[in-house]
Amino acid sequence: MLGITHPLSGLLYEQDGQGNIKVSDGAKWGLFRTDGKWITGEIFECDPQLCGWVGGPKFVNYRLDTSFDKR
Repeated sequence: MLGITHPLSGLLYEQDGQGNIKVSDGAKWGLFRTDGKWITGEIFECDPQLCGWVGGPKFVNYRLDTSFDKR
């Protein structure tokens, strides 16, 4: 899974592969939409901005993309 640890709460935010964000602290977890709305689980609150960042679209940086025509 792709994810990041929240710098203040220490919770792990991961993509679940189906467009949702799994927030966990090891034993407890919660499932949220990318806008931060709770779906299921023991954790009811999350950082909606971090959910959007982890679950949002991924863009290729043209400066690092070797297939980009740099004329």
